[in-house]
Parts: sequence; C-alpha cells; structure tokens
Amino acid sequence: MFPKCEPHQPTMLSIICPLRDEEDSVQPFFARLLPVLKDLELDFEIICVNDGSQDKTLERLQAARELESRIRILDLSRNFGKEAALTCGLDHTRGQAVIPIDADLQDPPELIVDMVHMWQQGCEVVLAQRTDRSSDNWLKRKTAEWFYRLHNAISRPTIIPNVGDFRLMDRKVVEALKMLPERGRFMKGIFSWVGFRQAILPYARDVRKTGKSKFSTWRLWNFAMDGITSFSTVPLRIWTYLGLAIALASFAYGSFIVGRTLIFGRDFPGYASLITVILFFGGVQLIGLGVVGEYIGRIHTETKARPIYVVRERFEDVT
Repeated sequence: MFPKCEPHQPTMLSIICPLRDEEDSVQPFFARLLPVLKDLELDFEIICVNDGSQDKTLERLQAARELESRIRILDLSRNFGKEAALTCGLDHTRGQAVIPIDADLQDPPELIVDMVHMWQQGCEVVLAQRTDRSSDNWLKRKTAEWFYRLHNAISRPTIIPNVGDFRLMDRKVVEALKMLPERGRFMKGIFSWVGFRQAILPYARDVRKTGKSKFSTWRLWNFAMDGITSFSTVPLRIWTYLGLAIALASFAYGSFIVGRTLIFGRDFPGYASLITVILFFGGVQLIGLGVVGEYIGRIHTETKARPIYVVRERFEDVT
C-alpha cells in the first residue's frame, strides 16, 4: 500500500514505446494497446521512438498513425540504444502520467488500467514487478538475480528486483528525470535515484510474442557493468583494500625470509615459482587498471557533452 495523499486529476496519459527492428510487433502491439487506452476514457498520446530500425518498423508506425492521430513518431538519426530512446520519449511527453512499455507484449497493456487507478488515488510511481519470469531461460533468471543482489549490496539507492522500465510516473517524476544530464544512462538506477512515493503492482510476465530480443549475452554484461559503475565507487575502493592487503602480506613474507636467514644462516634455495608470482600480480594490476579505466571512460564521455540522441524527423500533429 502507498501513503495517503491527494488524488490526481488526470488530463492526459503518455505512453512511451522505444522500437528497434520491430516490424512484426507494431500491428499486434497497437491492436492490444489502443482498446485499453480508449476504455480508460482519458486523453492519451503514444510516443513511438524509432531507434535506428533497419527493417520496416517506421513504415508500420506511419501506417498505424494514419488510423490513430494520437500516435506520435520520433525517428532517431541512428541507433542510440534503448536507454537513449527512452530518454527521448520522456523528453517529449506532455501527459500528467507517463508509462514506458515495450512493443513485444511481454508486459501486458491491460495492466495500465490498474496503474492509472493507483495513480489517480495519489501514487506518484507505480512499479510493475515481475512475479513469474518463467518466460526467461534459467541462466537469464539467475544472472538477473545475481545482478540485483550485487548492485543493491554496493550501490545507493537500491533497485527493487524484477522491476523493469514498465511503470507509471507522475509528471513531477518525469520533470525530475529531465534534470539529470548524464550521457551514460542506466535508467533503472536513474528511476530509483529520483525517488518519490512508490507502489508495487505484481504481474506475471508473458513470453515474447514476435521478433527476438536485441540484448545478447555480451550486451547484457555491458549493461550490468553500466549499472554498477553508474551508481557505485565500490569497485574502485576494492582495489585500494586489495593493494593494502597484498602490501601487508608481502611485508610479512619478506620479514619471515629475513628472520629465517638470520636465524638459520641460509636463504631459501631457488624460486621456481617466481615467474608465476610475477605474472599473477601483473594480472591483478591490469584488472585494477581496467576498473579505473571504466570510470575514466565515463568521465571522458561526460566531458564531451554530446547530446544523448538526435531526432531525424518527427511525425506528429503541430500544436
């Protein structure tokens, strides 16, 4: 349950849908989403961000817009990534409540009705939490579980497990998000960072209806790295403690060798493992440099201050 507060008076609901190579998903997505929105009896807009699709996604979106003028299309100049496409959608919303949703229909549009009702009762953020991830394979479920545990152990603020981008946000939340200018964007962390009054709406995630996921194992790994380095400096601090522990161990071992030589009058014969020790510590140093490099790379990206996305063309009514 969420704390009592003043009910919201809705005037417009904004739906954000980032798409990349989803030509087969467009028609089923709108066929299922539009009836839900129309039954709400609210004014609404659907902001579709075409994130550099190479198939007929844009053409399918334009065809859908001919049938429903409240569909707005933002065509990006290239593929900037889902986080950038989601940011683009947030920047262009006009509604008092905003809901990001994917076109693959794994997140049921029917849940929007419950989200809106909870928002109308005063909740500023409604989080859709997956209670059943059986649509994902075992490895993906376990790695997601490990990531949430690691991230929440070393980062602040914490991220509620099994909550994706599918959520409702009040306009004040969106305005707070628009104040964050960072280029390396991990949206789950950014959503958590701004806070506000939250409620959880559990649901079972469905299997993907059309197409295939754009997140390969390598991209998911990089995504996890972005999440950890965006909101925690613990990886840097670990190497300080590791270096201190190695230095103390080396000093203790050196003192032992000197003491044994002085007492017994002889040194240890030969060090066949010396090269192994050197290579080990060399590897440790390179890993440490790699961690430092991750943070330096982020500084480099931020100092260039390039825009997060570039809109090539808009397809929307002029207001």
